[in-house]
Amino acid sequence: MKNLISRTALFILGAAALAVSSPANAAACGGDLGQFLAGVRSEAVAGGMPEAAARSALSSARIDPKVLRSDQAQGIFKMTFIEFSKRIISANRLKQGDVNLKKYASVFARARNEYGVPGAVIAAFWGLETDFGAVQGDFNTMNALVTLAHDCRRPELFRPQLLAAMKMAQHGDLDPARTTGAWAGEIGQVQMLPVDIIRFGVDGDGDGHVKLKTSAPDAILTAANFIRYLGWQAGQPWMQEVEVPDNLAWEQSGLGKPLSVSQWASQGVRARHGALPSGALQAELVLPQGRKGPAFLTYPNFAIYLEWNKSFIYTTSAAYFATRLAGAGRYDDGNPEPGLSDAQMKRLQSILANKGYDVGEIDGILGSGTRGAVQQEQIRLGLPADAWPTPQLLSRLQ
Repeated sequence: MKNLISRTALFILGAAALAVSSPANAAACGGDLGQFLAGVRSEAVAGGMPEAAARSALSSARIDPKVLRSDQAQGIFKMTFIEFSKRIISANRLKQGDVNLKKYASVFARARNEYGVPGAVIAAFWGLETDFGAVQGDFNTMNALVTLAHDCRRPELFRPQLLAAMKMAQHGDLDPARTTGAWAGEIGQVQMLPVDIIRFGVDGDGDGHVKLKTSAPDAILTAANFIRYLGWQAGQPWMQEVEVPDNLAWEQSGLGKPLSVSQWASQGVRARHGALPSGALQAELVLPQGRKGPAFLTYPNFAIYLEWNKSFIYTTSAAYFATRLAGAGRYDDGNPEPGLSDAQMKRLQSILANKGYDVGEIDGILGSGTRGAVQQEQIRLGLPADAWPTPQLLSRLQ
C-alpha cells in the first residue's frame, strides 16, 4: 500500500543512523535549488563521498510537485477502521497472500528461523505496501527525496535519506535517473527507505546484491531483519480479536494502558476464537470504533507496527491482516455508534486544542492525540470512555 503516509519512525531511525556534520554554509532547506544541492553535495563529500560521485548522484535532480501534493493529501486515513480495513484487505489480497506464503515457504521459514518473524507478519506488510511487488510506485526516488529534503516542512527527516540514496547510487544500487518508488522515497517490494536498505538489507537469493525491487527473497528477509531490529519478540502474538462485556471499565482501554491477560480475563474479556495466551503477558485493549465496534487485545509485538507506520488506522489494519493470513477469522463489525464527519472532526480537534490538549494538526484524522483527548473528556463528562468521538460528545463540548 504505497504512497499513503511517510513512516516517520523510520525517518527518525535513519537520521540517527546516518547523521553527519553539515557544513556551516549548507542550506538546510528551501531557497534556490542549485544552492541547496550544492550544500547537500558538500555534506556528502564531508562524510567521505568522492566529489565526482556526489555530483553524479544529483546531476539530474529536480523538484517534483506531485511529491508535495502526495505529502499533503492523505485523506484516506479519515476513514473508520471498518471502512479502511475492508478496503485494503480484499478477498484477492488474502488469496495472493496465501499463494505467496506457499510459493516462498522456504524463504519465510528462513525468516522465522533466523529472525524470529512469522511469515504472515511479513506477508501482510508486503501485500499492503505493494500488492506483493506488483505496484511499487512510479516516483523517481532521487527526485522525491530531493523534493522532500528541500521542502522546509521536515528537512531533518528527509535529508539523511537523500544522503543515503546518494551512497546507494555511488555503489551502483540505485540509478538516479531510473530508480522509482513511493512518493516518500521508499523503494522496493516492502517499501524500505535508503538508510534502512543500507543498514538492514539481506541478500536472500545469493546473487551478491540486495535488490528489493526485483527479488522477493531479498525483500522478505530484509523486512524480517528490520522487523527484528524494531523489537519483535519471537514466538509471541501481536493481536487477537476479543469479546468485551458491556460493563467494562472503558477508561482502561487504549494504547499505553497495558494490563496482564489474566487481569483482562477477570473483567470478562474473552477470545472470540480460540483461547487467550499466557495470563502474565501484557496486553492493551484496542477499540478502533468504540465499545460497540470490533475489539482486539494487542500484545507487546504490536509496538513494531507503530514503528513501521505511525497511523493508528494503518497499523491496526496491518496487524489484523497478518492475523488473517495466519488463519484467524474475520472480525465482528458489531454495531458502532455513528462517528463524526470531516468538518465535525476538525471542529472537535479545535475545541480540544483550545482546552490545552495536544491533538497535533487540525486535519480531521482521528490520531492517537485526538483519541487520548476524547477519552479524557469522556471521563470528565461521565460518558463511556472508549475514545470514540460521537456527535453526542461534540454537542456536549460545544
